[in-house]
Amino acid sequence: MTPIQQWHATRSLRLLWQTLRDMMVSMGPLLLLGGGLLVAAYWWLDPQPPRQVKLATGPAGSAYAAFGEGYAKALARERIQVQLIASEGAQDDLAHLRAGTADVGFVRGGMADPAADTEAGIVSLGSLFYEPIWIFYRRDLGIARRQPGGELQRLTQLRGLRVNVDQDGSGVPQIVERLLALNQLKPTDLQLFNLAPDAAGAALREGRLDAAVLISAPQAGLIRALLRDPAIALMAFEQDEAYSRHLPFLSTVRLPRGVVDLAADLPPHDVPLLATTTALLAREQTHPALRQLFAQAALGLHSGAGWFNGARDFPNTRTSELPVSAEGDRAINGTPPAWARYLPFWAGNLLERMWLVVGGLLVLMLPLSRIVPPLYTFRVRSRVFRWYARLREVEAKLETGTGERDALLDELDELDRVTHRIAVPLSYAEELYALRNNIHAVRKRLLAQRSRATAGPAD
Repeated sequence: MTPIQQWHATRSLRLLWQTLRDMMVSMGPLLLLGGGLLVAAYWWLDPQPPRQVKLATGPAGSAYAAFGEGYAKALARERIQVQLIASEGAQDDLAHLRAGTADVGFVRGGMADPAADTEAGIVSLGSLFYEPIWIFYRRDLGIARRQPGGELQRLTQLRGLRVNVDQDGSGVPQIVERLLALNQLKPTDLQLFNLAPDAAGAALREGRLDAAVLISAPQAGLIRALLRDPAIALMAFEQDEAYSRHLPFLSTVRLPRGVVDLAADLPPHDVPLLATTTALLAREQTHPALRQLFAQAALGLHSGAGWFNGARDFPNTRTSELPVSAEGDRAINGTPPAWARYLPFWAGNLLERMWLVVGGLLVLMLPLSRIVPPLYTFRVRSRVFRWYARLREVEAKLETGTGERDALLDELDELDRVTHRIAVPLSYAEELYALRNNIHAVRKRLLAQRSRATAGPAD
């Protein structure tokens, strides 16, 4: 590279650096204002969720506990830790939500108080699955009571029997009490027990109980074991339609023939049952992004076909007793935004919750951005114009004769050297060359005065 080429390259790099610096300084106030507003909005909206959430599940071995593990794995993929809170059942889960000791929980239909819980800020993320009311009894009991076909079909046939209705926190005793009331039965008309499901199953097999009422999804191991036990029978709700009219939170379902075991033809005929619909409830204080994650996980965990529903019947928002949150409705009924398919959750969530703020900032910044070109122009031209102050001082000394001419010439030479090191964009070169011409004009006047002074007065 020749010296001239090297000089041009150095000058070009210096000009580029100065231009970038001038642009950044000119945009500085706008960037600071926009950044400050963005930070304030981020702090106010809190778009990123906490890394831990509490999910109230049922007792160990229950369908709730199994589903809780599924949600924990689904959210772990997004680096969210789900703390599973074991409970006695749906009623206990609802108590945790009301007390704020859980963020999300499984609650079956008929448990919530729509008015009070809505006022308390509890919302639904969608209905997840049916939980049939299973009434298992000892098969020999039906035969001993000489029932048609040896089967029990009405709750009134349980009068005086030893019946387990699950633990108080499960919510089963409350539903059983309402069913008994419809049949004009009092709790004292039966011998009621409150054993845990596994203990009740063992007692039923051993003959220490005559019947056991369970409300659970068919995925529970105890339900499947009792359905296969030849000594245990399942009571059919022949009056299922009447029950669903009296208690709207109940649905009529059918346990299809052979669904338990096709080879053994279990059950040997369709069994009409009543079922509640379990919903995933959350507190309004639970971060919206977490509610969205739970609703999205519900789609993956509960959308398949089951014993009592077809594919994609669940999750749904049709059977929710409480208001459905916007996150649940969008995840179940809406279309996910395009960016959700390409961005990781944290980035998509940040974009979704901040886009309105970013759009507002752009609208605000566009008018304010008009100050950037004048600031940039001022900054570039100031590199030239600030030397006019020194040039004016030299000229003033020249006019008043207060300075030594040699010293003034040295100052002009220095000023000329400085201006040759100034780099400005080509669009501002006119101001730079004007400064150099003015320096040259002052130098010519100074040299002219020195020539006249050296020549002395004319003869």
